Amino acid sequence: MFLDTLNKGYSNNLLYVKIIKLNAIDSTNTYLKNLSKEIVLEDEVVVWAKNQQVGRGQREASWQSKPGESLTFSVFKQINELPAEHQFLMVMLTSLALRDALNYFSIPKIAVKWPNDILSRSKKLCGILIENTIQKSVITSCISGIGLNVNEIEFSNLPQATSMRLSTGTEFNITEVFNVVIKTLLKRLHNHSSVSFQDIKTEYEAALFKKDVVSVFERPSGIKFNGVIKGVMDSGALLIENEQGVIEQFQLKEIKMLY
Repeated sequence: MFLDTLNKGYSNNLLYVKIIKLNAIDSTNTYLKNLSKEIVLEDEVVVWAKNQQVGRGQREASWQSKPGESLTFSVFKQINELPAEHQFLMVMLTSLALRDALNYFSIPKIAVKWPNDILSRSKKLCGILIENTIQKSVITSCISGIGLNVNEIEFSNLPQATSMRLSTGTEFNITEVFNVVIKTLLKRLHNHSSVSFQDIKTEYEAALFKKDVVSVFERPSGIKFNGVIKGVMDSGALLIENEQGVIEQFQLKEIKMLY
C-alpha cells in the first residue's frame, strides 16, 4: 500500500485528494468501510486497487476486472446531512460523473442503464455500487465504488460487456483515465449540497438507456411484458408505462430489462 495525491482541480484553491493504492484487495468498498470503523477518514479519500478480487455490484453480482486493464476504486465522501429520502442523489451524481468523464474521452453512445450501469453501444462499460451511511434520517457519508473496463479486449461469458478500447478501437492510458474520472466525480460529489435535486433528476432521466422506447421487461415471476421507461421517482424507483397505459413503480430486484 502507498499514498498518492491528486489535484482535484475544481476550485481556485490548491486542494488535493488522498489516494490509497493497493496491489490487491477483495473489495475497495469493503476496505473503505472497514477503515472508516478504525479511524476518522478525511473527506474525499480514494482507494485504488490494481487487482480487485471480489468486486461487488448491484443484485449481489460480482464485477470481473483484469489487473492493468481496468480501473477498480472507491471514493469516500462526507455528506452535509442529505435527507435519507434523497439518497438516490448520490447514485445520480456518480452516474452522471462517469458519463461526463467518458464523453471527455469520446466514448460513443453513452447511456445510464437504471439504476447505475454505464453503457456504450448498449453494452456494459462501467458498474457502480453506492453505499450510504445513514444516521438519524440523514446521510452522513457515502462510498462510491467504480469498476470501469478500460483496455480489456476479451470477456469470459459476458456477451453484453465492453471496454473503452473495444468501443473505440483505441488503447487508453490507465492513469490518465483514472485522473479524469476522479476529478469529474469529485466535482459532482463536492457540489452535492448546492445542486437542485430535481434538476439532477431531470439530467439523469435524459441519460437513461431506452427511455421513451418500447422495451421488454421481466418480472421476478418470469412474466415478460412490453413497457416504456418514463423516468424515476425521487426514491430512485423506476417508472415504467405498461401495455395498458398504467405507470408502475419498480425497485431494483423487482424488474429486469431484456435487450
